[in-house]
Amino acid sequence: MVTGASGGIGAAVAAALAQAGARVAVCARPGPRLTTTVRHFASAGHDVLSVEVDVRDADQVKRAVEKVYDHFGDLDVLVNNAGIGMRTVNPRFFEQPMSFWEVPADDFSRVIDTNLTGYFLVAREVAPRMLARGSGAIIMVSMNHETMVRRGFVPYGPSRAGSEALARIMAKDLADTPVRVNIVLPGGVTVTGMVPEDAPQELRDHALSPEIMGPPIVYLASDAAKGVHDERIIATEFDGWLKRHHS
Repeated sequence: MVTGASGGIGAAVAAALAQAGARVAVCARPGPRLTTTVRHFASAGHDVLSVEVDVRDADQVKRAVEKVYDHFGDLDVLVNNAGIGMRTVNPRFFEQPMSFWEVPADDFSRVIDTNLTGYFLVAREVAPRMLARGSGAIIMVSMNHETMVRRGFVPYGPSRAGSEALARIMAKDLADTPVRVNIVLPGGVTVTGMVPEDAPQELRDHALSPEIMGPPIVYLASDAAKGVHDERIIATEFDGWLKRHHS
């Protein structure tokens, strides 16, 4: 189950899991992007399920999880990825950063509700089912710590800092259980719809492809990662992390 999977990192992760042989629930808000993404996966022969959900709504989240379990019968992996970025608050956040006191309260709440509360609602719905089953992996998508505290990044920075704190607490709550929680982040600016048109060309030239998130998440979804818990994996450093972990 991958949230925010109609584009960007979510779609890249869903594709990587499907190519590895997983049956994937492609979850996102309803719209043409979700429809197109699911059709693309299905046309490639992948076993995918389209799930319309606004992760800010607890009732929608509950229905979405029930749909996944009704269709597939079980769930091995949750990838919490759904999010909205600074572009939704300030389209020119690179060129003209907005001070925190200039951020409208409604925009602050909307980003926090999506990026933090959404992670909580989906994980809360899935974790008890995984505990009852006796296995499961929850993967929380995050970002660089530097971005969390960057000038002009309220409310996006705090929302992702909060989701990372949530992940670490979840890992502690699930310690000594068969359910694993880990954090994965790209390791730099990634080419998604969150990057505005006024982003510096140098930044665009060095931006990462969202596909970089595929290998670490496919690994965490595999049997090889059954002993991995409460780790923070940077995708650009994944090969080195893997060598250290298995040395």
